[in-house]
Formats: sequence, C-alpha cells, structure tokens
Amino acid sequence: MMTWMIFGTMIVLLMLGFPMMIPLIAGSLIGFVGLFGGFGQLDTMVQQILGGIRPASLIAVPMFIFAADIMTRGQSATRLIDLVMSFVGHFKGGLAIATAGACTMFGAVSGSTQATVVAVGGPLRPRMLKAGYNDSFILALIVNSSDIAFLIPPSIGMIIYGVVSGTSISELFIAGIGPGLLILVMFSIYSYFYALRNNVPTLPKSTWAERRQAVLRALWPLGFPAIIIGGIYGGIFSPTEAAAACVLYALFLEMVIFREMGLKQLYSTAKSTGLITAVVFILVGAGAAFSYVISFAQIPQHILGSIGIDEMGQYGVLFTISIAFFVGCMFVDPIVVILIFVPIFAPVVQSVGLDPVLVGTIITLQVAIGSATPPFGCDIFTAIAVFKRPYVEVVKGTPPFIIMLLTTAVLLIFFPQIALFLRDLAFNK
Repeated sequence: MMTWMIFGTMIVLLMLGFPMMIPLIAGSLIGFVGLFGGFGQLDTMVQQILGGIRPASLIAVPMFIFAADIMTRGQSATRLIDLVMSFVGHFKGGLAIATAGACTMFGAVSGSTQATVVAVGGPLRPRMLKAGYNDSFILALIVNSSDIAFLIPPSIGMIIYGVVSGTSISELFIAGIGPGLLILVMFSIYSYFYALRNNVPTLPKSTWAERRQAVLRALWPLGFPAIIIGGIYGGIFSPTEAAAACVLYALFLEMVIFREMGLKQLYSTAKSTGLITAVVFILVGAGAAFSYVISFAQIPQHILGSIGIDEMGQYGVLFTISIAFFVGCMFVDPIVVILIFVPIFAPVVQSVGLDPVLVGTIITLQVAIGSATPPFGCDIFTAIAVFKRPYVEVVKGTPPFIIMLLTTAVLLIFFPQIALFLRDLAFNK
C-alpha cells in the first residue's frame, strides 16, 4: 500500500507539471512519514539528503559544468571544430562526419550532452544547411552525436553513477572511450552513405598549410583531454582535481590567451553554472533520501522478484538494466533515473557477479540514448530551444541513430571488452 502511495503521488505530481525534484522530495517525505511513524523522523530525511551531496567526488560536477560553459562562450569549441573540418571536410559526407567528430572532441573536454548540442550545433548547423543536408538529418545528427559526450571522459553521468554505486570514477572514465569511439565510427559510416544517397556535394579539400594552421590553433584546446586523461591516469590528478584544473585552464585560455571573456562574462557564466549545479545537487540529495526509503521498504526486492531477475543470469540482468534505463530516460532526467534505478539493481548486479564498471558504462550509454529519444529526451528540448525548430522536425531523423546506439549497447553486453580493454590495460586487471 505504501509503495503505491509513494509512486502514485510522484506520478500525479509529474503529470501536473512539477519539476522532478518535487516528486522526489514528496515521495521521500511520504515514505519517511509512513514507514518511520510520523514526522518525528524527518531529521533522518534531512541527514540522507545532506549525505547524498556530501561525497567529495561530486565537486567534479560543477567544475566540469563551469569549464564547459566557459569553453562554449569562448573560442575553444570553434577551434576544435575547425581542426576536424580541415581533415575530413572534403570526404563524402565529410561535414556530417566532422560534426560527429567535433561532438566527440568537445565531449572530451565538457562531459555534457547539452553543452555539446549548443557548442557544436550552433556553428555547424548553418554550414550543413548551406552544403545541402536535410535539416531533420542535421538535427538528429547533432542531438545523437552529443550522446558521445556522455561516454567520453569526463562524463557527468559516470560521476553520478560512481558516487551512487561506489564504483571507481577513474575506471569508469577510461571504460567509456571504446564505446564512444565505436559510436563515432558508426555515425561516420552512416553519414557517408547518407551523403552518397542524397548526392550531397563535398567541400574543397584543405591544403596541408591550412591543416597545419588548424592544428596550431587547436593546440591550446587540445590540452583539455591531456589534463583529464593524462592527468588522471598518469597519477597526477584525481578526477575531482582534474575538474578543478580544467576550470583553471579554461579561464587561462579564454581570458588570457584568446582574450574572449572578461569579468562581466565570467560572472554571468558562473551564475549560470551555479543555477545548473543547484538543480543537480537538489536532485542528488533528494535521490539519496528516496533511495533510502525504497531500500528500507524493500521495494527493489519486490519489483525485481516479481519479474524473476535472479534466475536470468548475467545477460538477462544486463538486458533488463538496459531496457529500464533506456525507457526511464525517455521520460525523466538522466540524473534522476541513475539516482532511482542504480540502488534498485545494485544487489542483483552484485549477486550475479557483474563488473560494476561494465554495468556503469552500459547504464551511461542507455541514459545518453534516452536523453535523445522521444518523447521527452532532454537533448531534444535543448535542440528545440537552441535551433528554434518544431518538435516533430527535431525527432524526425532520429530512428537510424537510435538503432546504431542500441546496437552499440547490445555489442557491449556480448563483447564487454569494448569497454573493459582499456580499463584492464590502464589498471593492470
């Protein structure tokens, strides 16, 4: 009865249009009052909320958001785009391939799908329209290529998963590289055949002098992956320290080297980051309290027991997790889905002996796919806001990309070394 009351209240509040933090807090409140005997235990609820945002690893989240925001408003994103364009722009479908590549490179310095949509989509969509690409293809390519940013380190989704599940964030980061590059290859092949089928003209080939100039211009922004990947796996930084170093480096580039940002712009950027961080941390805190409630009520055991997940084996568990996270993120913010579902599946993952890094990589991929999937994927609405295009036009071209992304998820389940090879190599496992 209590379970129905908790989830029923949350569903009603969502349908009434309340932001997700309200249903989470309301569900937690009902659980604490109903399960612990009145309002006397609300101090425990507050302790759980504060405990949810206490892990030091979470400091990396606002840092990476701040660094991405600085780069989006400066020159770093444009220089990375120009670098990719100079090498692949002349191929058939080269502009589309460059867009997917630029999303990958920007993902390697931002960790945010929505920041990638803005930073890469803004300058490249007009170029693709001018080159003769259909707008529905362009929008779908940008929205789905931004998913790569959720996998290539640094990944905000992986940080949240690592904190909730107690998994090494450093191992998660490096495990995301293989699947991210695989998706880039798939999108590039599809873009080539799309351009061939639709007879999209190619761009003039850049000279080696132009490529050399593009490389030189992009050297400073390419320092971000060096700081993140080289710093973490070279033993210089922890993931949290790498995030702080990224902010300092972004400020140095945009304020000192490129002179693109002044104190006024820095203030507005910091304020924007503060607002986003506040929302994220409220969700994390409320999610921690909600996880405590559902764990105490043994809701995960009842739900998973009813579908017989204990008898499914490793493959069955991975497919069940994939479906749950994919469907959940079609309707709800990815961070919320991670906060709610990870504690539900954690006991089963442990009991069947799955590698939590593999599970985290698959979960991160699924929430990225769900973020770009109708009806309510958050990246879809980011694209609608940024490009001022109707909903139907934004989602029209997504099915081929969703199929490729889901194919990657299936490949990860059957061939886990796609994710774990680099992890095993880096950590001698």
